[in-house]
Amino acid sequence: MTRVNTRRSSLSRFDPFLTFDRAAWAALRDSTPLTLSNEELRQLRGVNEEVSLDEVAEIYLPLTRLLNLRVMATRGLHDATDIFLGRRSAGVPFVIGIAGSVAAGKSTTARVLRALLARWPDHPRVDLVTTDGFLYPNRVLEERGLLARKGFPESYDVRALLGFVADVKSGRPRVEAPVYSHLHYDVVTGATIVVEQPDIMIIEGLNVLQGSSAATGQGTRIARPFVSDFFDFSIYVDAGEDDLRRWYVERFLRLRETAFRDPQSYFHTYATLTTAEAVSTAERIWREINDVNLRENIRPTRERAQLVLGKAGDHAVRRVRLRKL
Repeated sequence: MTRVNTRRSSLSRFDPFLTFDRAAWAALRDSTPLTLSNEELRQLRGVNEEVSLDEVAEIYLPLTRLLNLRVMATRGLHDATDIFLGRRSAGVPFVIGIAGSVAAGKSTTARVLRALLARWPDHPRVDLVTTDGFLYPNRVLEERGLLARKGFPESYDVRALLGFVADVKSGRPRVEAPVYSHLHYDVVTGATIVVEQPDIMIIEGLNVLQGSSAATGQGTRIARPFVSDFFDFSIYVDAGEDDLRRWYVERFLRLRETAFRDPQSYFHTYATLTTAEAVSTAERIWREINDVNLRENIRPTRERAQLVLGKAGDHAVRRVRLRKL
């Protein structure tokens, strides 16, 4: 009995992650060169998101070095299997998933990583696809009573997303993904993004790290594929809930002064709100929709990531957690 309790105690203390503060992680950059200019970085930033060249050098360059090593190692494994089977290499792309809450900055993370990874000579073709395009059109969401739950797992055409990722992963020469318009808050009919055998594909979205299962008639559960099954590496952009709420409100106020003023914007009516009304509206949306999705669906997937970028209140990454092999 004592031996069993000791084993359980040891397991409960096991941490599957290595944790680095900013300085320790920055030291892992080695000699990786900084290839982005301030102007290029400015164009990659999201609304109300601050990312400095220091952040790129200390956080993203070590990460791209790690990813480059992982890409090379994965290619080696594929080559070994092809040699064993006596077949020609299919050129399977390395797929990276990036998840996190609304307002966490995952889109900026994805764009910065894409720009940096594409400058490595070993994998110059890097594509970025967001899962927004795989949301059901608004008319479908309205028919199903899901418009208020846009961004929740049930609002996505998961079958189409799975098919897209499977086709890219299998090496198909040309695969198309739907396009989403944030201005119109809807999928753009007939518009597509074409992916043509990239070296690396980054998939960014709220719930991309989710797994799922289905119940059987006997009360047991059977696994079914999900998009995260196709990832070679996964990243979760993390921050405290108070910071996320504040960033969301700040972004809402910024959009009220910019994109919402466009008469074509789905949210054009918000442009006339007073500051107090805008803050109240943003906090209500956060409380009733985004925070619920974060607690129920997004944050529970954090521990499935292979790397977690922990942000502080100033948007800067202060801690990095890397899953042990």
